[in-house]
Amino acid sequence: MATERHHFELAKGINGLDKIILRESRGRSAEVYLYGSHVTSWKNENGEELLHLSSKAIFKPPKPIRGGIPLCFPQFSNFGTLESHGFARNRIWEVEANPPPLPLNSCSSAFVDLILRPTEEDLKIWPHNFEFRLRVALGTEGELTLTSRIRNTNSDGKPFTFTFAYHTYFSVSDINEVRVEGLETLDYLDNLKNRERFTEQGDAITFESEVDKIYLSTPTKIAILDHEKKRTFVIRKDGLADAVVWNPWDKKSKTISDLGDEDYKQMLCVEAAAIERPITLKPGEEWKGRLELSAVPSSYSSGQLDPKKVLE
Repeated sequence: MATERHHFELAKGINGLDKIILRESRGRSAEVYLYGSHVTSWKNENGEELLHLSSKAIFKPPKPIRGGIPLCFPQFSNFGTLESHGFARNRIWEVEANPPPLPLNSCSSAFVDLILRPTEEDLKIWPHNFEFRLRVALGTEGELTLTSRIRNTNSDGKPFTFTFAYHTYFSVSDINEVRVEGLETLDYLDNLKNRERFTEQGDAITFESEVDKIYLSTPTKIAILDHEKKRTFVIRKDGLADAVVWNPWDKKSKTISDLGDEDYKQMLCVEAAAIERPITLKPGEEWKGRLELSAVPSSYSSGQLDPKKVLE
């Protein structure tokens, strides 16, 4: 049965880079580049793009792709000695034909399994053997699910520790018309104030200037309400306690060479992450972190983070 559902096609993307295309019967789709195991597109049944890809994204290794869903591993940002956000996002991954069993959500009509193992060069900068498996699945209702499984395969008995994020760029109509619900009253680290710890106020988060915050001990569901498009993104996550909220605004955007000056108006990053409490794995141990994204019409009453309720 699983093989019947195993629908993906391999195609050439920008600059000849290999990409996987997932399609669902009602015209929904997703695209994943083998470079970085990087989801660059997620479209609904009307062909509308739900992820934001930078207008200046560079599809040339070793530069990471700006936009979509970059994978931050084994380090988020500069929480360590590696390059910012680690190296998983700028390595070529392989399609894995026979991965270890992962229960397939019965609603998934199309999926692909990808794997990354360290190269000799990687082991010089981060001396740990690992297997990082990612399944990208497109469900029958158009939901996009990313399931990461990271295993310590060290033969020397040594544990390793890492931080992680799905650095998702959502496409929004106008950043001034967007609000985020589910992070009210939580503690956060403000990256614009030397990661000082603050507590969020009781209102939904809105945007009128640069924001770069790491929310701690967050709920498993977060919603992004786009008033102009009458659309709500619902983020569901497991194994990822933190949530990063980022928009560079105008001044910072001008300093980012592969981000268009005006891109910030149509993008918002809300990133499921494990940062404050890094993950430690002993040899043979495996960590799993799952992200499910859905986009639903916004006949939305505050606090209802279940799309079934939203649709009702």
